[in-house]
Amino acid sequence: MAEKLKIKLSIANRVYPLTIDASQEEGLRKAAKDIDAMIKQFEESYSVRDKQDVLAMCALQFASQVEQKAIDKEYVNEHVEEKLNALNQLLQAHLVS
Repeated sequence: MAEKLKIKLSIANRVYPLTIDASQEEGLRKAAKDIDAMIKQFEESYSVRDKQDVLAMCALQFASQVEQKAIDKEYVNEHVEEKLNALNQLLQAHLVS
């Protein structure tokens, strides 16, 4: 069984106690740090003072990044498949000759 850790993460000046797998710690700490940096950026850039609004903007930003990566990955996969099909056709034509 995976080792469980009890950690505390601070996000938007609130502490969240979590029990996690040890393998998740680095990613969660980095995510919390990224969220706090984004909160600071939104507060400075848009003069938003309501933490809920700032957190909603952060959630939207992170979610859109995830969705865009999925779209980009799908495009790359389609592009690679097209190239492989073209290469396969060239090889088939060469083998038939």
